[in-house]
Amino acid sequence: MNRTILQLFAVAFCFAVGQALMCYKCDIGFGNLCITRKVTCENGEQCFSGEGKAAGFVDIKKKGCLKEADCGKTENVAVPNISNSSIYSMTKTCCNTDLCNAVPGLPATSGLSLALAAVSALFVANVLV
Repeated sequence: MNRTILQLFAVAFCFAVGQALMCYKCDIGFGNLCITRKVTCENGEQCFSGEGKAAGFVDIKKKGCLKEADCGKTENVAVPNISNSSIYSMTKTCCNTDLCNAVPGLPATSGLSLALAAVSALFVANVLV
């Protein structure tokens, strides 16, 4: 009985962990440089990659989590109270699979890691009980 409960708990835990979307986050990048880390998005958010121009000529990038309603929009940031003063303009493109906002050319992460985690949890549950 305890073994069955532990196995069910292990499987449920893997699926609960699998529900959260993992994305790369980069607060600000210039040109081809964007230092990233992995983050977990909140409910209702997707991964995004943003590309734009600062001061009209400097290529900038951002990555992270974004509310679904804000996907596909262009963000214009200006200095308050000064007309025609754009700091930057950025278009944000979203995707909805784990780490899908990686730099193009890098290998994509598959769902295989979640399957391996589930099998490992079942194995550990069998060993512990």
